[in-house]
Amino acid sequence: MRPSILDPLFAPVTTLEGVGDRVAAQIGQALGRSGERGVPHVAALLLHLPHSVIDRSARPTIMAAAPGTIVTLTLHVDRHQAPPRGNRRVPYRVFCHDESGEIALTFFRAHGAWLERTLPVGERVLVSGKVEWFNGRASMVHPDHIVGEDDADSLPAIEPVYPMTAGLSAKVLRRAILQALERLPELPEWDDSALLAREGWPSMKGALEAIHHPQAALDISLETINRRRLAYDELLAGQLALALVRARMKKKAGRALTGDGRLVDAVGAAFGHPLTGAQTRSFGEIATDMEAPERMLRLLQGDVGAGKTIVALMALARAVEAGTQGALMAPTEVLARQHMATIGPLAERAGLRVALLTGRDKGARRAEVLDALKAGGIDILIGTHALFQEGVEFADLGLAVIDEQHRFGVHQRLMLSAKGAAVDMLVMTATPIPRTLVLTAYGDMDVSRLDEKPAGRKPIRTVAMPIARMDDLLARVRAALDEGRKIYWICPLVEESEDVPVMSAEARHADLAKSFGDAVGLVHGRMAGPDKDAAMAAFKAGDTRILVATTVIEVGVDVPDATIMIIEHAERFGLSQLHQLRGRVGRGAEASSCILLYGEPLGETARARLDVMRATEDGFVIAEEDLRLRGEGELLGTRQSGMPGFTLARMEAHADLLPVARSDARLILETDPELQTERGKALRTLLYLFERDAAVRLLSAG
Repeated sequence: MRPSILDPLFAPVTTLEGVGDRVAAQIGQALGRSGERGVPHVAALLLHLPHSVIDRSARPTIMAAAPGTIVTLTLHVDRHQAPPRGNRRVPYRVFCHDESGEIALTFFRAHGAWLERTLPVGERVLVSGKVEWFNGRASMVHPDHIVGEDDADSLPAIEPVYPMTAGLSAKVLRRAILQALERLPELPEWDDSALLAREGWPSMKGALEAIHHPQAALDISLETINRRRLAYDELLAGQLALALVRARMKKKAGRALTGDGRLVDAVGAAFGHPLTGAQTRSFGEIATDMEAPERMLRLLQGDVGAGKTIVALMALARAVEAGTQGALMAPTEVLARQHMATIGPLAERAGLRVALLTGRDKGARRAEVLDALKAGGIDILIGTHALFQEGVEFADLGLAVIDEQHRFGVHQRLMLSAKGAAVDMLVMTATPIPRTLVLTAYGDMDVSRLDEKPAGRKPIRTVAMPIARMDDLLARVRAALDEGRKIYWICPLVEESEDVPVMSAEARHADLAKSFGDAVGLVHGRMAGPDKDAAMAAFKAGDTRILVATTVIEVGVDVPDATIMIIEHAERFGLSQLHQLRGRVGRGAEASSCILLYGEPLGETARARLDVMRATEDGFVIAEEDLRLRGEGELLGTRQSGMPGFTLARMEAHADLLPVARSDARLILETDPELQTERGKALRTLLYLFERDAAVRLLSAG
């Protein structure tokens, strides 16, 4: 099915000269992708762009070379000084000169025969590298390049620098990329001709060649016409794939899920609090979608504490009113059990039958749940990924709710929807996402936003203080415990690490226990499920009053009388993560506070993050700031998480191209829904090139 023009690019990198299995594995690590059978494709090398350049254009004499600078010298080779036989610690030196003086080229663990061939005595050579000065003598340790005078043109004046991995030689990677460029054909043009003319963009091949052969540092910047062309192509591929998925989902006949309102009203009565305007609006949007004959595909974005769970429960109640069942899938067992603890009592009072299913459930207990589910004896099933495993059969699944979608891949979403006929899909996230990234990750969905907090929620007082003031903080903790308060204490690591000089959760727990004894509990992701449950239950019951934790409590944990959040080494967390952690307090009637402990000295970005946290509690504002400070790659994590993780596009630089790509994708499908025109066929090539070929297979599936 793949267009044959791409065949040379979808060969494994091992088909390139000088790339064996070991180097291929290293290239795969550097590129962050493994390809077929663990070996990346040649195409992946083309899309691996340089992040900086080395300027080798300076060609001074030896004596004019500034210490610590990279220069290219034209030298006459005078003599070799090999180390004593068997002594590998003494370096091999080659002494050379020009008209201004002498320099020693220094090599450790050198191969003398190779150096004698590369630097023959009496010849003139060009060497490029960093010049250092010791006791008035110039030295260059392991020159980056050595070429004979006749090959001077092969030494780059501007050399691109690529993201690397341990053990991979920069020269080997560069040689592989240049071979990949030689295989790149002139591809059919898929971009709109008016857009190309307006932006002055080159062909894709021209853009890639220009970036991989920079003539100046500016040539690799995100703002160049070459990089913008490539970024647009990637955005268009993403938007077109999402549009194709959406069209396919919408094409499948849905069914109208209508109800009389009795269960929805009963859930509202059991909840006992007035809904915010945002909750009422969002439920109205969801209910309208459910009543329509097409399948619902909607994202419910809730800021921390905005009350998305009650909206989801009302939607599930509507599905039950319509005579079907509902499912709620959470990414972790802790969160699934938290949902059960929150939803269970409300559902019971409203007359809804709810059950929990996780990977921990075995034997008779599991069989009992599965039998009741298949017989229609369960209205709502809450659980983890165990919900879409083989053997889980619903009598009639009408609505699937997926919480914290960014922890799941799109294919898992589709697997759950396949558990019933024309299942409506509601995806929730308590992580506010910048508007631009909503389009990239959820372009196939309609969006509802919970941007109000329930009445009566008090603001959380947020302060930042250096870890050096730990004694002052511990005195405040003791006073808070005397007042009967509960405290979260978050650490970035589970256990000590030689590589990261911060105190781990285990070490902090042991340290605090010396002062506060059995009042200190511990929970982290490596603990067994029952141990985590016990630690959380003890904290909730008040048996422990300080809970030392990692980010395992980031989402979904609800202890309303916990009023203090201490985040140790807050400078190591992203803004959205800090916001999520802070949202674990301020959930009850008492005033709450968040203390951001930081290590010194603080970097500029880390200081900006802490300033934002002190300035606002609005998760949507914080998400936009997080994007501005970190860029979408770090914000979203890896491709496997189900978020876009772009290779070429960067939202901080290319966000203006996203609405253009979205509009173009919609227009393409309106005029050429099966991608059969000449441009449509070219767009199929684009989808394969950016590994969005699953969308092409949807077309072929009819």
